[in-house]
Amino acid sequence: MWYLLAASLFFLPFRLRISLGLLVVSLIVAVLNHTLQPVALLVLVVMAAVAFFCFRRKESDVLAKVGEGLLVLSAGALMLHLVPGFTNPIVVAGAQAGPESAPFTFNYNLDKALVPFLLLGCLPGLLKRPATPPRNRLWWLILLLSLPLLLLIATLAGGLRVELHYPEWLGSFMLANLFFVSFAEEALFRGWLQQRLSQRVGNGWGLLAASVLFGLAHAAGGVMLICFATVAGLIYGLAWLWSGRVWVSTLVHFAFNMLHLLFFTYPLWQHPPG
Repeated sequence: MWYLLAASLFFLPFRLRISLGLLVVSLIVAVLNHTLQPVALLVLVVMAAVAFFCFRRKESDVLAKVGEGLLVLSAGALMLHLVPGFTNPIVVAGAQAGPESAPFTFNYNLDKALVPFLLLGCLPGLLKRPATPPRNRLWWLILLLSLPLLLLIATLAGGLRVELHYPEWLGSFMLANLFFVSFAEEALFRGWLQQRLSQRVGNGWGLLAASVLFGLAHAAGGVMLICFATVAGLIYGLAWLWSGRVWVSTLVHFAFNMLHLLFFTYPLWQHPPG
């Protein structure tokens, strides 16, 4: 089921009909294996109806705006796992990537993976918009080099340590992080939020505001994580702005997470007692 769901997300920016067909099959399998309970299925049917309604109406229509608000709230609820009826299986529980890494747990999240589909219903240009590339392509290289630089700064600040990993669950982590985490977060924070803010206040302020909100979304990890997530949000936001493609910012987001996992304590450094 999870490979089908990942395939549906892979095709979403390029082949909508194939993507939706794979999504339907994924949801049927999810019902059969009890990952998706009846109450969640009912909620999804209502959300799908609102998404279809919004997709068929003009963007300037008042009812479409109301529908967009409902879909964004629904996407936020899915992102935060507030919708009942999803049984997201735990893939790794209390694992340590390395001896100095803090224990962590990750799931395959069906609810979070559905966020891009909902947001596409209220904003057809969610995944693709006109690019605003930098004048010099060298800025792309600088942007990519900023990924390891940010992790090294976090190390100097005492939040991380250099620690090489190749955990046995690496493949599962890559699948979950690329499709069920990075893509979902980029669709919400860059494809929808930054795009809507940019339409109102311009690209610069839209980039800054979306990045700050992305940082605040990591408030549970403390002030340091908020700061570093905000800077990471600026990097992802520039990748989206310059390319006009959510899949590009998703790959940059995923690359940052993989650098973190493979070469640094993950998700953070577990300070020794005393």
